Amino acid sequence: MNLAKLTTETRNTQTMNLDELSTSEVMTLMNQEDQKVAVAVEEALPMIIKVVEAITESFSQGGRLIYMGAGTSGRLGVLDAAECVPTFSVDPSMVQGLIAGGMKAMTIAVEGAEDSKTLGAEDLKAIQLNDTDVVVGIAASGRTPYVIGGLEYAASIGTKTATISCNKNAEISRFSQMPIEVDAGPEILTGSTRLKAGTAQKLILNMLSTGAMIGSGKVYQNLMVDVKPSNKKLEERSKRIIMQATECTYEKAGEAFELADQQVKLAIVMILTDSDKTTAAQKLTTAKGFIRETLA
Repeated sequence: MNLAKLTTETRNTQTMNLDELSTSEVMTLMNQEDQKVAVAVEEALPMIIKVVEAITESFSQGGRLIYMGAGTSGRLGVLDAAECVPTFSVDPSMVQGLIAGGMKAMTIAVEGAEDSKTLGAEDLKAIQLNDTDVVVGIAASGRTPYVIGGLEYAASIGTKTATISCNKNAEISRFSQMPIEVDAGPEILTGSTRLKAGTAQKLILNMLSTGAMIGSGKVYQNLMVDVKPSNKKLEERSKRIIMQATECTYEKAGEAFELADQQVKLAIVMILTDSDKTTAAQKLTTAKGFIRETLA
């Protein structure tokens, strides 16, 4: 294991005296370094687009998006997967996050779990991975054995694979059909990849899941029309979305919201097409869930 060649392990020449700086100076430096992340991600856009298109195709075939990683990388995958449920009303199985060591590793490090290639393959077998799914391996270092083991197993059964790493020429890229590599430079705190590397990974995960959901009809205009109204705040947001999409009154939005059994997308189609609940549902089914198609 030679970490010396990894950008994420290199010392940042701008922060060699980090322990001598004032709070103001440290915060300024962090902000300046963080601004480099979005620029670095921009360079990877062509491959990010390719991965989004693959995930969208997978969803259209009933496939799933599976993230897998260890430590911070694994936690970020679990976070993105969890957020898809309330934002887009998808089944929890549609986007899943696997972390080396299992869910207890979300809060307490599980020693040695990330070093097991076998564990990566076993975790994918446990969720009955198939060739309609897409596996995205996440590793800031680009060399995590747990991720590599998972990618090898996925490839062996014909599953599409992608990776997100924060070093160029990453080892995991060799096991991926669609490698995303982002180099945002050394961390201000040497080797602390929860910083810029983690930010880069979060930005990319946002793009993958949101882009694929847009491509699956989960968005109309720029509104989250499949939001899951699981609390009072989200119920109010749902009514506002209906109002914004149809330019109706708050009262009419609330009425349609209840008639549609609190399904925002259905309520919008009911109003825009002047249809009852059953007819609007049929229109949405024919349009494969895309509101614009129901209006065409």
